[in-house]
Amino acid sequence: MSDVSLQQIEAAKDAVSHPSHYTSGGIECKDAMAACLRMAAMSNSNQPESQWLIASVSWGKDSLAMLHLLLDEKNTPDLNEVVFFDTGMEFEAIYRERDRMLPVLASMGIEYTELKPKEPFLHKMFVHPVKSRETGEIHKYGYGWCGGACRWGTTEKTAALDRYAEGKGAIVYVGIAADEEKRLAKQHKPYKRFPLADWGYTEADCLEYCRAYGATWEQDGVCLYDVLDRVSCWCCRNKNQRELRAIHDHLPRYWQQLLALESRLGTMKSKPVPEIAGA
Repeated sequence: MSDVSLQQIEAAKDAVSHPSHYTSGGIECKDAMAACLRMAAMSNSNQPESQWLIASVSWGKDSLAMLHLLLDEKNTPDLNEVVFFDTGMEFEAIYRERDRMLPVLASMGIEYTELKPKEPFLHKMFVHPVKSRETGEIHKYGYGWCGGACRWGTTEKTAALDRYAEGKGAIVYVGIAADEEKRLAKQHKPYKRFPLADWGYTEADCLEYCRAYGATWEQDGVCLYDVLDRVSCWCCRNKNQRELRAIHDHLPRYWQQLLALESRLGTMKSKPVPEIAGA
């Protein structure tokens, strides 16, 4: 730890306890966050220095904040690659945030990789043959809505990202915020690191940090984070009543697509979405 001064260590400890103090971009901010990053890296320093470092990024607020912090702190171990799993069902605003960052990654010599589902999302939703666990026989075609007890899209995404990282023998930075305790408690892969939690960054902190860098997630005239609790796939079954009402009120194109899906798949929730949204 000879390259980390005592002053930086104290600043790092304060940054974790009071992250809002360190959002102005001043010298003390950079020193504190640099120390935080190095301390987090050293606390997981069992990996060799040459180990491949990947940031898993969805282009939402948490993973994007993590990426900015990793890139902006010069004392962070060099990031080698950014990986994004593209479901094909993201809001257009997500892809715009991605496109805004790709030139930055290229200028820094950081590799960028996009993973995709083995089958197109809608094919799996409508057409994929599904076998019964009891009999092994095909009992339906298409998994239907993704979400709730049947999060088949999330399962495939996580498995694909894990296979990719394990194939490279990489360390993976994952953007789960400090106040997402339940999600953090479920993480058991030894090669995964959770720097936002190490730095004490909450979901609100991440959103504020990204906005300071110009991220807007603007979609049809509104910021998605102003009207949705989570910016996941637009057709996610986990959307609540407030979010469905927001899609109806502010995102008419996506609302029409939800209605089209519901006309083929049956109700997304316990009641038809127009009834839930008060449409």
